[in-house]
Amino acid sequence: MKITPEEVKLLAQYIYNISGIYLHQSKAYLLETRLKGLLEQYGLNSYKELYNKARSDSTRKLEKAIVDAVTTKETLFFRDNAPFELLKHKILPDLIDRRAKGKSRFMPVKIRIWSAACSTGQEVYSIAIAVKEVIPDLSKYQIYILGSDISDEAIARASYGKYNKFEIDRGLSNDKLTRYFTPTPDGNWRVKDEIRSMVTFKKINLMRPFSLLGKFDIIFCRNVLIYFTPEDKKKILDRLAEVMQPDGYLIIGATESLAGITDKFVPRRYLRAIFYQLRDHQ
Repeated sequence: MKITPEEVKLLAQYIYNISGIYLHQSKAYLLETRLKGLLEQYGLNSYKELYNKARSDSTRKLEKAIVDAVTTKETLFFRDNAPFELLKHKILPDLIDRRAKGKSRFMPVKIRIWSAACSTGQEVYSIAIAVKEVIPDLSKYQIYILGSDISDEAIARASYGKYNKFEIDRGLSNDKLTRYFTPTPDGNWRVKDEIRSMVTFKKINLMRPFSLLGKFDIIFCRNVLIYFTPEDKKKILDRLAEVMQPDGYLIIGATESLAGITDKFVPRRYLRAIFYQLRDHQ
């Protein structure tokens, strides 16, 4: 079933209103292919019928299903790798040094990390593994790692922490696999409890206020800003600046840049990786 230009416009505006995700008119094929299954599931004859049904659905089940369908779940463990090397060899050691200064040796060092738009959890667990490799004994630390996404389906999968062979083969070495994952009877792999217990997952729409989350030392916001308009990118980045510690770190995607979007952050380079810090931080 082909989607008409009018239906693209209707659905794109609807998706923008509920999620902030901006879909250009050129994304007709994406909408058509991603939403086709919902038409079949609900016995609908057109994409306009899907729009009307979603608008009138007081349970918001269909709204959630549409967001789940259009959000990209392209992710892998240790994606691009450079940010995780940066985390292990630069950011965490520097943070630990600064946070431990002046503290009693009985007081735990607190570090809070947020993976915004974490999809099905591979990035969050990669972060947790990197932290564990830097700090094998976590008893003297309070590490809080939050993974968030707008998709209920993605959050449910991430929380469960089970991955198939295809997902495991994308980015995980055999050493990390055997050390941090347990094989399941159905031929898949599940994240071990020691790593899973380091992580919390929440459904968060980046277009809505998130200041109640508190302040973070490190924020990963990779490969997500591309789904927003320039104006909305600026709003999100300005709000991220508000929830970052003054000496905190922002990590975005390898092909992304903040140039021309916001002046709240300045780029810094370490080996092959770029990270951002608040402009006022020296």
